[in-house]
Amino acid sequence: MTVLVRNDVPPAIRGHLKRWFIEPRPNVFLGTLNVRTFEKVRDYLLRNAPPDFGMLVISFAPNCQGYAIERIGPEGHSGRKPIELSGIPLLAESWVDPENCPF
Repeated sequence: MTVLVRNDVPPAIRGHLKRWFIEPRPNVFLGTLNVRTFEKVRDYLLRNAPPDFGMLVISFAPNCQGYAIERIGPEGHSGRKPIELSGIPLLAESWVDPENCPF
């Protein structure tokens, strides 16, 4: 299972994503893709999306949590960074103590 999340998806990219995903809410895409198809979708996004286009991807991974978090494109204005802390994938919004920041 793969989940893509992005605000303000351009219409051409939204139409392309709807080939493989359902859109249960605006700008949230959900689907089950094999690795090859997902890589082709990711390559399409990187080639055809605007320069500031960024997307959060949550997909299956063979780890203890069962998922991985990935960002496609630039980080954008959200400031959230996908990190792994003690083997657990997380989304960090800000770090309270800069000295102990893992990234």
